[in-house]
Amino acid sequence: MVSGSGISARRIVVDARHHMLGRLSSILAKELLNEQSAVVVRCEEICLSRGLVHKKMKYLRFLRKRMNTKPSHGPIHFRAPSKILWRTIRGMIPHKTKRGAAVLARLKVYEGVPPPYDKIRRMVIPDALKELENKRKERTQVAYGRKKQLAKLRVKAEKAAEETLGPQLEVIEPTSITV
Repeated sequence: MVSGSGISARRIVVDARHHMLGRLSSILAKELLNEQSAVVVRCEEICLSRGLVHKKMKYLRFLRKRMNTKPSHGPIHFRAPSKILWRTIRGMIPHKTKRGAAVLARLKVYEGVPPPYDKIRRMVIPDALKELENKRKERTQVAYGRKKQLAKLRVKAEKAAEETLGPQLEVIEPTSITV
């Protein structure tokens, strides 16, 4: 798999439970382009970022997109979670070329766990897990808090410098070059 997992099996079976859709899709697309076969099971438990209302509105906007003269020729709106994942991955590969068609032939997506794969060891992709997404958000909150604290300290230091320099600032200002 990508990101140093060290997995080099020809066929991987991924359990999509609690995985973020976009992250899972991008990692799988890269693996498929590297001539790996992938089977994704339990697609119905894939997570989407943002809120439910936002996702519903976005999907309804997507449903409105259609060919004006013959809608059956236009974009096909898949409702099944497995097909939504399949289409997301298709958007990340050159699917109109022979290479892209071969990539899509190596991908299988299912809701639930069908019989041949229920006895095979399933793996997760740590970079795409929702729990790790929460950890990433916590880390960014801590970093943002530190950044705000440093900005406050800088403003405080500038005020202290203005107070201590006082009349010397009038002499320094015209000669200083601001970049």
